[in-house]
Amino acid sequence: MIKRIDDIVLIQLSGIDSNIYLIDDVVIDSGTGFNFTRLHSILKVLKKGFEDFRLVVNTHGHFDHIGGNGYFLKAKTAIHKNDAPIIENGDNKLSWADYFDGKLKPRKVDMKLEDGDVIKAGNLTLKVIHTPGHTEGSICLYDEKRQILFTGDTIFSDGVGRTDVPGGNEEKITESLAKIANLKVQKMLPGHGNPVVKDASKVIQDILSASE
Repeated sequence: MIKRIDDIVLIQLSGIDSNIYLIDDVVIDSGTGFNFTRLHSILKVLKKGFEDFRLVVNTHGHFDHIGGNGYFLKAKTAIHKNDAPIIENGDNKLSWADYFDGKLKPRKVDMKLEDGDVIKAGNLTLKVIHTPGHTEGSICLYDEKRQILFTGDTIFSDGVGRTDVPGGNEEKITESLAKIANLKVQKMLPGHGNPVVKDASKVIQDILSASE
């Protein structure tokens, strides 16, 4: 399924795959890689190929978000420095690849992100916000001018991210949610499920209040 949110393309595949976001020549999360044929077909509809992207940004190091990185043949990989070893070592335990019946091959990480780094993606200027709790290296990406927040698995449209997973920590995710609680957000684009395309700040506040 393809959804367009302004100049952002959201691809939702079947099964456990993360949401995949395309912004010009930048990819945010790549899914498991299990649905290669379907993703290839969708890219053809968009008149794009895997080789047309220069950067894959992973919101964290779980297999359902990083397993498809290798298909983007010319793209560099960016992930928070705390989750970078998962990709570099092909860590099937911490990536949760074992749980998903997948296999992660070691790959180079070109950009080891830190809190406050800035990534240009099309017309977006995305600030990296380190939000550990789902994993040690989870991040959100925030465009302040357009009030768009990519949240990975830190928070969804209907609840907060899990902490009973490799790298999870309940205390840290609580601290991370406090970081994003006061951001001005119109559109929230999570790692799974449906995006929030209007008044996302209110949705975030309601979710945080319900989870207290």
